[in-house]
Formats: sequence, structure tokens, C-alpha cells
Amino acid sequence: MNLFADIRTLVTDSLDALAAEGALPAGMDFGPVAVEPPRDPAHGDMATNAAMALARQAKMKPRDVAELLAPRLTADPRVEEASVAGPGFINLRLSTSVWTGAVSEALAKGADFGRSSVGAGRKVNVEYVSANPTGPLHVGHARGAIFGDALAGLLDFAGWDVTREYYINDGGAQVDVLARSAFQRYLEVCGQEFVVQEGLYPGEYLIPVGQKLHALWGDSKVDAPEEEWLAEAREIATEMMMEMIREDLAALGVTMDRFFSEKALYGTGLIESAIESLREKGLIYRGTLEPPKGKTPEDWEPREQTLFKSTEYGDDVDRPIQKSDGGWTYFAPDIAYHFDKVERGYDLLIDVFGADHGGYVKRMKAAVAALSDRKTPLEIKLCQLVKLYKNGEPYKMSKRAGTFVTLRDVVDEVGADVARFTMLTRKNDAPLDFDFAKALEQSKDNPVFYVQYAHARAKSVLRMAETKGVDASGVAGADLSLLSHPAHVELMRKLGEWPRLVEIAAQHQEPHRVAFFLQELAADFHGHWNKGKDTPELRFVQEDDAAVTLANLALVEAVAVVISAGLGILGVTPLNEMR
Repeated sequence: MNLFADIRTLVTDSLDALAAEGALPAGMDFGPVAVEPPRDPAHGDMATNAAMALARQAKMKPRDVAELLAPRLTADPRVEEASVAGPGFINLRLSTSVWTGAVSEALAKGADFGRSSVGAGRKVNVEYVSANPTGPLHVGHARGAIFGDALAGLLDFAGWDVTREYYINDGGAQVDVLARSAFQRYLEVCGQEFVVQEGLYPGEYLIPVGQKLHALWGDSKVDAPEEEWLAEAREIATEMMMEMIREDLAALGVTMDRFFSEKALYGTGLIESAIESLREKGLIYRGTLEPPKGKTPEDWEPREQTLFKSTEYGDDVDRPIQKSDGGWTYFAPDIAYHFDKVERGYDLLIDVFGADHGGYVKRMKAAVAALSDRKTPLEIKLCQLVKLYKNGEPYKMSKRAGTFVTLRDVVDEVGADVARFTMLTRKNDAPLDFDFAKALEQSKDNPVFYVQYAHARAKSVLRMAETKGVDASGVAGADLSLLSHPAHVELMRKLGEWPRLVEIAAQHQEPHRVAFFLQELAADFHGHWNKGKDTPELRFVQEDDAAVTLANLALVEAVAVVISAGLGILGVTPLNEMR
């Protein structure tokens, strides 16, 4: 139940009725008509721009359209008042029964309250993390993992058929570097002094790989040429790194539906098939690119290459897909991978990239548009950098990576729930400052504590009522009309906004909106609790009135339901009591 969608339907039905009477022209486009919360809550519960949006089509002044529409809206029992404001906005004040109905639905549907069908079962692939399997995930990967996982959870809640996918970049030169780095640790196990060689990975996380290689080879490969050990070392190291990455993701509460290996593209004809698909569309040609910006003629050596006409699909320049030696560029397997996604029949593709991949957006969107004949949209979400602090000072805490802070370091320090919620308190494309001290602070200034405390407080109210002999299991049958105080209505109104919030957040692909809403709901709930200290009638347990107490408990349970659902989308645990 999206109350705002319901009232919008009332608005459009009323406009149709006016058109049928000849008061308005028939056949108007209602697309621009919106029903939203007013900017100032004092103006009412909802506001519609219908008159402003349709005035030109109606060839009337907006206020004249509004004066026709407002009486129609007040004729509906859900609308207590429809007032025309300014040049033609209509502010609506709804019956309290509308908001009590939202509470009843929350109790009836439980965890499914707010779940939407806006996705209509369409298939979406959300690819995120996709880090090179050359070491543990770092704090930047953590943000991408958290954002991608929360976005997938949000789209699932909004009715999409979601696949969570990780692309294993195990087909490039970086895995050879990994194998050589692991071999240095193998030599260390064999008794040689470990020396950090330029261009190799120095992290201690490769020590177990060296030990595994020694368990397999003994000392037999110490003086062996690279061609005798590279392939096996690469396979074992990659496998162990992916096991570590899976463990890191699990520690963060992230579980993938599918892992896709880049190696699976080579030698299987998949790259060739993808490029041939583009060639058949006349999008592959031999040519010479202009010098990159900033290059002087002395720096530039023009050469003929095999190119993809990505400029026909919005890119800045055409992109090479094959090197002069006949090998594929790094772009070619990415084209093939997305061709595979297109062939799997998804209605939408979403890639979550780090901020350093911003220059890759246009070429990838061009490739998918070309491969799918513009039928499969690709959305690319960039996650900006995370800066770590402790008590306001830059914080370095890496224990085993050698050069960077790992995801596991962060989880071990603050826990998965704190890490996830904190990183969702900013939009993905905004920089994020993560202060470990503030993240663990138990105060209203800490958003994750504030929201989890609201859920725990709601559960404590229900437990306290039980100790006073109130059977809280009967909340579904409570008479919510007994909650008529403006503070009650204000809290119910906030609950009624939840289904709309879910749909808007999903449509904009912005899970941080859920985090913001939960903070607002927590603030309203804590505020209601505090009002009860000075206003006895707002206390949840009214010992001399069992019916009012049960109604209050119904409201409290509805708050817990929504907070739990919202935290579930974000992958955060709703606590029943604070430690």
C-alpha cells in the first residue's frame, strides 16, 4: 500500500470525471501529475501539483484548474481538507483513519510491509566488488560491496528479480604478478631471505600461499625456471585469494549468487562471438586514433588498430579491442562479459565501480547499447573514496596487506553492522569520512546506534508491557482510533511514508535514502518517547486503560516492523536489546 500512489489515483480519477463533464479537456496527459509530502508539514499531509502541471494542456490558469479539482478531492472520505495555495498547488489534509490504516497494514504484513511490485519481476544483474584476486579486499572495496549489496536488497524488496554477481578478473597480467609474488613466499618457506621485489605484492597474506606451494613441491622448484611453476602457482594463488575474498565478503554479510571468471572467456570463443556480433553491425573497423589529449606529436606513434565504433553510442573516442600483435586489449573481455549478460536476458544491468573507473563508464555503456541494440540499459554506479579517521585524526591500521587498509581490518574494528550502515549514510558518489571512534559511539550522533536503539527500545516497551500483564500478542486487533493525539498521528504518518520511500529509492537506485528514512523514523520514535515524560497521555503503557495501551503497543510494534524491514534491506541486524 503506497498511500501517495493511492491519493494520486484519486487525483487522476477526479480529473477524468471533470473531463467527462466537460469542465476540462479530454485526453490530457497525467504523467507530470505528482502527489508528494508538502515542503512544510504545517500545510498538510500531502500536496499535488496537478493544476500547475496540466494548466497548459487545459489552456486555463493553474488556480482555476485547482479550484475545480479541490472540491472533488474533499468529496472522498479519506480527504478532510483540500486547500488551494499560491498559484495553484493543492494541499491535502487526510483523515486520521488513513494513517491508522498504514499501522494496521504494517502489523498485518510484518516484514513485507512496504514491499513493492514496481519492479514487476523484471530481471536485473547487479555486479559489484569484482576486485582483482590478488589479495584481500581493501576499504574501498568495502564501500562498493556494501553499496552494491544494499542496492540489490532494495531492488529485491521493490519487486525486481535480482542476481548478485562478482566478476573475477583472473585472466590478465595481474595474476601472473600474483603467482610470482607467491613464489617469493615459497622461496621464503624454503629458507631463503624474503626480499620485496619491485612490482610484486609484498603483503603477508601471501605467506599461506607460499606454504601451500611448499607442501606440494617441497624444495623441488627453488631453482626451476618460471615456465615450470608459473601456471600452477597462478592457479593455486588465485584460488586461495578468492577463498580469502569470499571469507571477507561473508564477514561483511555479503553473499553472491554468481561468480563469473574472466578466464572462462579465453579459449572458449566467447570473446570472438561478442566481437563478431559488433562486426556484423558494422561497428568494428581498422583505423588509427588521434593522439590522446595532452600528447605532443613527438610523444605519439600512430598505428593502425582494430577499433570499436563506440562514438556511435555516446563515447568520446572509438576504442581499441585488439593489439597490433593480435592479442585482445583489456576492453575486449569486458565486452564479451557484458555480451554474456545481455544474452542471459536481463532487463537491466548495473555495474558498481570504484571512483577510479570513471573514465570507463562511457565506453562500457556504449558497448552494452551496441550489443543489445539499445534494448538493455546499463547503469554504472561509482563509489567515491573512503577516508579513515579516529577521533578526527587520519587513521592507519593495516596489519597484513603491506600497503592498504583491508576490509577485514574495518569489520574486526567496528563490526559488519556499523560498517554497513555508516557507509550508507552518504550517497555512493559522495566522498565518505569514516571515523572509527564516532562509529562506535553510543549516542544520538551515531546513526547506526540511534536506529538500532530505536528498534531495541520498541522491543523493550513490548517486553515491559508483558511484565505489567498486557498481552501484546493482540496488537493486530487494537482499536487505533483511540490514538488521536497529534503526536500519535505524526508518528503514524511517518510509517505511512515507508512504502513510497521504498519505491522512490528503488527507482533512483539510491539505498542511502533508506538509511536517511530510518534515521528520521528513529528520531520521531525517540521524540515520542521523550514527550511521554512530560505528557502522561503519550506514555505507551496506560495502566488504567488496557485498550489505549494495546493501541499504543500496536504503534510501537509497527515502528519496529518498519525499522527491521529497512535494516534488512541494508543488511544490518535489528537488535532487540542493546549491549
